[in-house]
Amino acid sequence: MGSFGSPHEEEQGGPSSSDTHHYPHLHHHHQQIQPPPPPRGFATSSIHARQLLISIADLIQRSDFAAAHRLTAILSSNSASPYGDSTERLVHQFTQSLSLRLSATCPPNPFLSHPNIPNPITTPPLPPNNLIDIEPDQNLLHSAYLILNQVTPFIRFGHLTANQAILEAVDGTPSVHIIDFDIMHGFQWPLLMQSLAERYPPPTVRITGTGTNLELLRRTGDHLSRFALSLGLRFQFHPLLLHCNESDPVTALVAAQIPILPDETLAVNCVLYLHQLLSDRERIGLFLRRIKGMNPRVVTVVEREASHNHPVFLNRVIEAVEHYAAVFESLEATLPPSSKERMDLEIVWFGREIRDIVAAEGSNRRERHEKFPAWEMLLRSSGFSNVALSHFALSQAKLLLRLHYPSEGYQLRNLGDCLVLGWQNQPLFSVSSWR
Repeated sequence: MGSFGSPHEEEQGGPSSSDTHHYPHLHHHHQQIQPPPPPRGFATSSIHARQLLISIADLIQRSDFAAAHRLTAILSSNSASPYGDSTERLVHQFTQSLSLRLSATCPPNPFLSHPNIPNPITTPPLPPNNLIDIEPDQNLLHSAYLILNQVTPFIRFGHLTANQAILEAVDGTPSVHIIDFDIMHGFQWPLLMQSLAERYPPPTVRITGTGTNLELLRRTGDHLSRFALSLGLRFQFHPLLLHCNESDPVTALVAAQIPILPDETLAVNCVLYLHQLLSDRERIGLFLRRIKGMNPRVVTVVEREASHNHPVFLNRVIEAVEHYAAVFESLEATLPPSSKERMDLEIVWFGREIRDIVAAEGSNRRERHEKFPAWEMLLRSSGFSNVALSHFALSQAKLLLRLHYPSEGYQLRNLGDCLVLGWQNQPLFSVSSWR
């Protein structure tokens, strides 16, 4: 496809509902909440509100903290609300994050504040090397991930497209071994397992799933093992624990010495994972070369199509404002204003990401998203070659949007040899395949 906005085509062989059938907790009913009345004050246009957010970041960049405090207070009081339209919700998340950064850098001076403007910065000053200690509860995060998987196409687009690349790469092989980095609930794999079970003869399937929560890894392995049993598929699951405080995948790979059997075809899956390793370029280079040394048939990469790893704070905020504005607009177009699911996603999931991008620095900043050209350069320098995604992968992604997310705002395009999902004219997620 040449550009965003091309019409969806009806294709055969697209996604089924089996993943939600075998994982019943994926079904969500849109819970309604009653927002309070909107705050009084002046209304700002969407573009003007975004410009004010960028102005605050510019003031912080220039160390004019007093002016940044005052502008944050004004914007927070007049144009930010977790219950408003997509712009007000976006401003709410960013002013909260900018306030965190300000409170960590320079606590507010009451003598510099406007007497008639409430000060939104209620968070006590945080240590400069540990700006993001305010992490949501893990149960809330897992709940938000379930909602994200169900009510937006972002995760399912990545899973479906990566699966198709894996299926094509392992076609005709007797045994398949998948290493999935940060497997979480394993929602990606039932559809792929079902497709493999329909082949004759069906291959043996082994999944090594990594994560930082051993209980979740075991629960995911149990779910997948039961599903494989229902398909009559020979299946093994191996958990690989990455300790939260020592999440070095290179060390984990070397220490684990993951065995690759002689007849196994290896696939490595990295969905929204690699960007977390970019705080250390040497480390991610070692990681990719280690993966290359394992001789995988295919490596699938799903990442945000955004530049949130820029070393200059202002540039990072400008990119983040544009990216998350499109995300929040997509939620507004597909979920009602009173949807509890929408608020949970905006506050718990995307709010956490925004806080990380805006308020954290150094090794504490994990959401270091890069656009596809940066990944292309990094992967090629590690010895990988890009494998073009098939027309069928594109057709399945179109069908996913048409059947489950029929809003006209979601758009697909080919960007080089990767497939990009966007909202309106803003690219949001990319999927690519390598070997």
